[in-house]
Amino acid sequence: MSVKTKYGKLFGVGVGPGATDLITLRAVNVLNTVPVLAIPKSSESLPSFSWRVCSPVVQESETQEKLFLHFPMTKDPNILIPAWDKAFKEIGLRLEKGLDVAFITQGDPSVYSSWSYLLEEAPDRWPGIEIEIVPAVSSITAIPASLLTPLADGRERFCVLPATYGLEDLEKLIQDFDTIVLTKVGQVVPELIRILKEQNILENATYVSYGTTDRQRIVKDIESIKNETCDYFSMVVISIRKRKGILRGISDDSE
Repeated sequence: MSVKTKYGKLFGVGVGPGATDLITLRAVNVLNTVPVLAIPKSSESLPSFSWRVCSPVVQESETQEKLFLHFPMTKDPNILIPAWDKAFKEIGLRLEKGLDVAFITQGDPSVYSSWSYLLEEAPDRWPGIEIEIVPAVSSITAIPASLLTPLADGRERFCVLPATYGLEDLEKLIQDFDTIVLTKVGQVVPELIRILKEQNILENATYVSYGTTDRQRIVKDIESIKNETCDYFSMVVISIRKRKGILRGISDDSE
């Protein structure tokens, strides 16, 4: 008769858009109580951005392991799959010992996060494992807040488009939505400017890099950065807002 393995608990912990003081109290509690922190790195030589964000709130502990894992910045499955498999095995070694593991991720774990791959894989690798997701402030809401720009109100609609996968749908989205949030725009700014000029809404777009951090940069004239090498952690908010909110059209004497 086989004995069922009792795995440790697996957490996906969002640490927010970049400002340490936007990390939730629940995230801080998990980060300081689990025996293993799994910390993704996009580069072998550069520090982890998500760890830089949350490390100030993680208490020093001789018993807590900091497990740094390399996830290359590429879409090539021949590179990604072996890297993820290696990371899964390292995480699994801890879980199989009954140790809880918290996988930290920039932003919110449910929004364009590498955590989603681990979440999908975990039940197959470790049947019956307990999983908890700790949500976070997402850049999708944090950046418009820093711009004092509502995402949507009343009848308005907004959408999110990962610019790293191309802008082929943007012209149609401009017709269908009132606010468009483009994430990771670093490599497509010139193409984006061309489309926005054709649609005559260039002035409706604002560029933000490293939002909420001490490196935050806001550019309202995005044509001025057309020839720059823009940051990977950047976003453009296009605020068209054609339909406006539910109070539109209500006169002062309508009461």
